[in-house]
Formats: sequence, C-alpha cells, structure tokens
Amino acid sequence: MSTPAVSGDRKIPVITKELLDGDVNRWRRFGEVVPAGQSFRSDGTPDYGLFGPGSVTWEVMLHPATIVFESAAQGGIQFLYKPITAGIRDADPMSRKARAGRFTMFDFFERLQRNSGMHAPMWLGDTATATSMAAHLHRIHGHVQGPVIDPEDPSIGGYAAAEPRDAMWAAITEMHGILGIYENLAWHGDEPPRPLTDAQRDQYVLEMGPYLRLVGAEESEIPTTMAELDALYEKYWPYFGHSKSVFRDLETGVDMIEQYYAVGRENWDPSHAIVVEALEEVYQQWIEVMDAILPRRLQEAAGRLPETIAASAEIIRAREAEIREIQNPANEARLMRLLWGPDGVDLIHNARRLQEAAPRL
Repeated sequence: MSTPAVSGDRKIPVITKELLDGDVNRWRRFGEVVPAGQSFRSDGTPDYGLFGPGSVTWEVMLHPATIVFESAAQGGIQFLYKPITAGIRDADPMSRKARAGRFTMFDFFERLQRNSGMHAPMWLGDTATATSMAAHLHRIHGHVQGPVIDPEDPSIGGYAAAEPRDAMWAAITEMHGILGIYENLAWHGDEPPRPLTDAQRDQYVLEMGPYLRLVGAEESEIPTTMAELDALYEKYWPYFGHSKSVFRDLETGVDMIEQYYAVGRENWDPSHAIVVEALEEVYQQWIEVMDAILPRRLQEAAGRLPETIAASAEIIRAREAEIREIQNPANEARLMRLLWGPDGVDLIHNARRLQEAAPRL
C-alpha cells in the first residue's frame, strides 16, 4: 500500500507495484462478473452476451495485439471526438484534481489503465453482466455534461456523455480503434497483419448493433455496414478534429494536458518513476503508431500532414519488431493483467476458449 508524503498542504502518494497493478475494485463496482456462456437464457441455451463465439468481433477483439494496444488506441481516437475531450476537460476526476493541485501521474495512468478492463464485462460477459456494467457507466457519465464543447466554435453546442449521440460515438470510436489495431498490428505467428474482407468489415459493423443499443444509441442511427458507418461520420463530422481550444479550461484558458504535466511535476515523488515507465510502455511510445492506424480522414482530423499520412505504413513497419515483441505471450499476459484487471483476464481466457471451439472465419 502507499504511504502519502506531504508537500506543503498536499499529500503525495507513494506508488508501489501493488498499487500500480490494482485489485478488482479498480475496474468493478457493480457486482459479480459472469463470463459469456456461463449462464443460460430462458430457453435453456447458453447466454453468450452481446457478441459470442464465431463473431467477427471476438476474432478481432481477442487477438493479443488488441489486448495490449486497446487502451492506447482508444485514447488516440477518442480525443478526436470533441465532446469526449470536453467532458474530460470539465468533469473528469483527473481534471478536477489538476485544478485543485492534487493531480499526480498515477491519476493519468489509472484513468488509461481502466479503459480496456471496464469495457470487458460488456464485450465478454453474459447479457446481465453487460447490462449491469453499462448501467454503472451510465450513472458515472450522467453528470458529465456541459453547454460548451468548443468555446471558439459555439455552433456545435454542448455535450452529454450519457445521452444517445455522445454515448454512441464513445462506443463506435472504441470499436473502430480496435479494428484499426487488428488490421494493422495483429501478427499471426510469422504472418503479417491482414485486413478483414469487405464482407467481414460489414459484419463487424453489423455486430456493433447490440453494443450501441446497450449504451443508448438511437435505433435509427445504428449502422449496419461500413458504408453506413462512413455516412454517420459524415453527418457528425463537425464534432471531430483536434482543436486546441477544446483542451483549454473554460475559466482559466489553461490547456488541460499541460496542466496535468505541470501539476504532476509539482507533486512528484521518486516512486512515481514506475508510473512513468508504465505509461511509456503502454501509451506514450505508441502515439505515432496509434495515429498511423487511423483511417485517413481521422488522421487528417488529427492535423497530420499529408506526407506523414502517406508514410503511415512505413511508420508501422519501422516499429515492426517492437510491435511483435509486445504482443508475445509473456508480454501479453503481463499487460493483460495490468490493463484489463483480474476478472478481465478471466473473461478473455473464457472467450478465447469459446472462440477457438467455434467455426473459423
């Protein structure tokens, strides 16, 4: 456990390996997690939850590359959806702590750490587990709302994380990021990553449907093909892009990322070095790669130069050895526990057993 150090009137946590790893409560606050297939529906058939064995989604989601890169990819793509950035800016515990002078780099790591594991019950649990987790997140996000997304572009209005539009895009960007990981970074032994076929990509989008319904998306907007997903991006394109003004505190004008690092330096303890090392391994070193796996239009929204976008395949190829190394069995097992939590590990292993027994894609 950590023993707080004191600097002025601030208590600065000492970070141990035990605290860094966390226990099940870091990811779960709603009750027991039941893995897919370990409960039964009213007709006596196994309840496999939202996706289930044989789905394209599980084939993509359960690959070791997805396990180690999902948090980094989610962070990269979701910062391009301006309402999510605005919600983090205004209401996230990290931002509140930074404004109060209490933020440490452990807060940043813990936030990133929970991205994958908090979604695992919805993706890999039975229906009741998925529903309970979704309800838990809906409660958390219920207060994440505000009248201003971008103070320099009032035309796009406000945000509400638990309402249909923003809940839908939070889920879509998660799933789209996972697809980018699989198609660009998922090695199969000595065989390089292979994109899905057009039919498989349409099936992947179709399989998003139950997840989007679960989080509260409007039925009329749920895409069923990649073309429909592209059209949905077109409809909501004003909400995408990297705008510096969205990152600025509405009262002080301070960039929230700069504030995180500034306050993190003020509250530094030597024990925080293990947090920085973990952030480097799972997030910081992969930022350019996570940009490179995005569809071209999202790369443009991120402000990448045309020549950098054109070099995306080269950027990924230059890191090939490290990309393969981090998804090897030993590294994957270690990072699975770190990023998905103890029962997230159980959910993944259970789903992999079911997927392995299902007909191959």
